[in-house]
Amino acid sequence: MIQEGSILKVADNSGAKTVRCFRILGGSRKRYARIGDIVIASVQVAEPRKAVKKRDIIRAVIVRSKANFRRKGGLYVRFDDNAAVIVSAKNEPVGTRIFGPIPRELKEKGFEKIVSLAQDIV
Repeated sequence: MIQEGSILKVADNSGAKTVRCFRILGGSRKRYARIGDIVIASVQVAEPRKAVKKRDIIRAVIVRSKANFRRKGGLYVRFDDNAAVIVSAKNEPVGTRIFGPIPRELKEKGFEKIVSLAQDIV
C-alpha cells in the first residue's frame, strides 16, 4: 500500500527515475493507494534533458505494489517494488514506453493506453 511520503520507481521513459507521493486522490481521508489509484507526487531523481525535471509536481498512476492484492478468482498477486507511471491531466501516459510487469487490472480501471504500451502484462 502506498501512502503519503512513499518513494516510488517510475516505470516509463518520461525522464523521472523516482518520485515521492504526497497526496492520494479519491477522497480527503483516503490513506492508502493501491494499484490503479492516481497520486500526486514530486520528482526526486530525474534524467537530464528530458521532459520531466527534478522537483516537478506530477500525477502518477500506481502500476506495481509490494502489498498483495486479490483477483476475482482468489489468486493473490504482488510485485517486488512499488512503481508508478506518470500521466497527464487526461490520464494519458507522458512516456512512450512502459518498463516491467503491469497487471491486467489497469485495463479494467480505464488505463488501456498504459496496458497497450506495456511489454509484460501479468
